[in-house]
Amino acid sequence: MDVTYLMNSVWVMLSAILVIFMLGGFILLEAGSTRMKNAGHIAGKTIFTFSIAALVFWAIGFGFIFGKNGNLFVGLSDFFYSGYVMKGLGLSTSVYFLFQLAFAAISLTVAFGGFAERAKLSVYLVFSILFSALVYPVIAHWIWGGGWLADHGGQDFAGSTVVHLTGAVAAFAATILLKPRIGRFNKDGSANHIYGHNQVFTALGVLILWIGWFGFNAGSTISVDNGFFGFVSINTNLAAAAGVVAASIISWIVLGKTDVPTLLNGALAGLVAITASCAFVETWAAVVIGFVAGILVFCSMRFVEKRRIDDPIYAISVHGVPGIWGTLSTGLFATPKLATVGLPGLFYGGGLTQLGVQVMEVVISGVYAFTVSFAILFAMKKLMNGLRVTKEEETLGLDLSEHGSYGYPEVFQNTKQRKTS
Repeated sequence: MDVTYLMNSVWVMLSAILVIFMLGGFILLEAGSTRMKNAGHIAGKTIFTFSIAALVFWAIGFGFIFGKNGNLFVGLSDFFYSGYVMKGLGLSTSVYFLFQLAFAAISLTVAFGGFAERAKLSVYLVFSILFSALVYPVIAHWIWGGGWLADHGGQDFAGSTVVHLTGAVAAFAATILLKPRIGRFNKDGSANHIYGHNQVFTALGVLILWIGWFGFNAGSTISVDNGFFGFVSINTNLAAAAGVVAASIISWIVLGKTDVPTLLNGALAGLVAITASCAFVETWAAVVIGFVAGILVFCSMRFVEKRRIDDPIYAISVHGVPGIWGTLSTGLFATPKLATVGLPGLFYGGGLTQLGVQVMEVVISGVYAFTVSFAILFAMKKLMNGLRVTKEEETLGLDLSEHGSYGYPEVFQNTKQRKTS
């Protein structure tokens, strides 16, 4: 067997493991950013929904994206993946399947940021199935599976639009229908901060995500040829670092202090933004892309709050806005040498053509993901007697109301003992 084939397979398998391990980062990030009474629920539902997504992706998701007998809208073959070989891939198709599954799971996890601390567990179950079947695979096919955006030269190397924007607009649809958590906003429109219970968890979660992103972006080369994955990794790291610095600076300028959640979100914003362009731009452009993303995430967080939108994990601001910026940035900074898909960007003599394609990619993908997600959730709300737990259950916490036990049982046991003594 060809040595390069084996090396490619090992590299992409390692990358798939890194991307799946990002779910551990999301568990810590989301649990740390929310209240203690919901920590166990957040951890458990992440594993639960990953399992649902894995089964749906095996049954139909992979076929909808890469099915051979498809059209420009969706693939229509190769369902219930059983190990068939995709010709010309240069690595094990089974490994590639697992790698693509990991991306689908991350997009779903991003979407669930908008559900946090108030959605029923049954809602996670049904939405996992429908999002993994009808939303994510369609957009992935358009851009990565030979669909109509691929025909137009749409650039999205590792998923600023496919993964992050898709998940973020689904989260936005959920925030509209679920409405804010109890006590998040006052009648006059002013906001009350609901602080997460563990910033150390949040920071560790971000670091795990940062490391996992090397599998996300560099793994998307799906090849060890020429060591190009190293260049992609450098761009990824520089953008994340620039995002942290930019978010820290603007937080200090506006608030007079460097807010920890903001600087952590700056890292994620930089990572999300560079995901589309990491293989198409020079290193200096990666720094610019990450820096702008760090500023955008701070502004977006404040804007979303002023609109009385309760987004507990900042899915809209961290994955949506930087996802848009990252996708558009390739239309500005993609170089003639690196733009293996589409055309060079505006700043490299490519004119407005590629930027126009990128705008079309963002608008149509975002509208599709939002419209279908909203329709799914609206139908679920009508058919499932609401999406949200009761006021009493939300106050008690989803650990106990949905699962029957707390993520921190000793803490709550001791609290009860003190109250009764």
